[in-house]
Amino acid sequence: MAWARLGLFLAAGALGGWAAQAIGTPLPWMIGPLVVTAALCLTGLLPMKVPDRLRPFGQIVVACQVGLTFTPQTLDRLIALAPVIVATALLTMGCILVVSVVVARAGGMTLTQSFLAAVPTSPIEAAAMAIEKGVDPVPVIISQTLRLSAVVLVLPLAIYTIDGWPAIRSQPGAGTPFDPVNILLLLACGFAAMCLFRLLRIPNPNFLGPLTATAALSVTGHGLPPFPLLVLALAQIVLGSWLGSTFRRELLGSAGRLAVVSLASILSLLLLCSLAAAGIAWGFGLDWRLLVLGAAPGGVSEMVLTAKYLDQDAALVTAFHLTRIFLFMPNIPWIVALLVRYERRQAARRDTR
Repeated sequence: MAWARLGLFLAAGALGGWAAQAIGTPLPWMIGPLVVTAALCLTGLLPMKVPDRLRPFGQIVVACQVGLTFTPQTLDRLIALAPVIVATALLTMGCILVVSVVVARAGGMTLTQSFLAAVPTSPIEAAAMAIEKGVDPVPVIISQTLRLSAVVLVLPLAIYTIDGWPAIRSQPGAGTPFDPVNILLLLACGFAAMCLFRLLRIPNPNFLGPLTATAALSVTGHGLPPFPLLVLALAQIVLGSWLGSTFRRELLGSAGRLAVVSLASILSLLLLCSLAAAGIAWGFGLDWRLLVLGAAPGGVSEMVLTAKYLDQDAALVTAFHLTRIFLFMPNIPWIVALLVRYERRQAARRDTR
């Protein structure tokens, strides 16, 4: 029965993707499922939690597809743009800290909560760090859920609005023939690399493992053919439906003002990061869309998919996000510990007055 409900839920997401494709929205096979499945969960018509074990399928497909775009020329460009990539990552962190301070002073959350709510990481990891430090994880979970979905929904539509709605919309993988053998080989390569990265305890193994393996094959001239549109669409349906299923009616319904504060802080963070990225792009003579996607506080899989759909260099966008991951992830725990100690000292001072 549970599998039948899950199948119906994913089918509804697929229908949403088809509708989004028909009306010409950007990233239709992710935005459509996200909107439809979130509506099903929030209205109570078909509340469903897409199992976390299904999400790696979507991440593996996206990572393999992006890895195949790496070429020696791409690597040369990555090296040349290394200062820009690092500067963008640091500016993103600066934007996160600014928004965190503003939200904390507005009274919606504590400084630790607002930081964990805004920093680009998974809701599970952010909530776990909050619990470990004795901080209420509920505002963090709500904000992280809204962050992932809001960036996917707002950013592509905003770029389309600013840049003009294209008359002809490209579909990544549309020209690739459907070859079951190549599809299975590429999936097997990605899955094996994911398992290896998990064993090595490397961050984000579902994405980094397949990406590294297929990029190595491509750079050395042994790249496999990319996935066709059908496989990419299925991966996006899984990712979009998983995001939609994170909207829990009971959680958001009880959030009240907190949900409004969280959404406002996320949109403010997205705007601030985008403006900073556009400034860097102007200063270095680069495409502003590329920098905005690279600086966006969203998930790497979702932003890379957006880049491919918007005909931006997915490999470069990947480099922006991976740089941020490797700069941020090792430092988040000590930053959180520092914020917790600061807030406890402030509370102690208030109690002694």
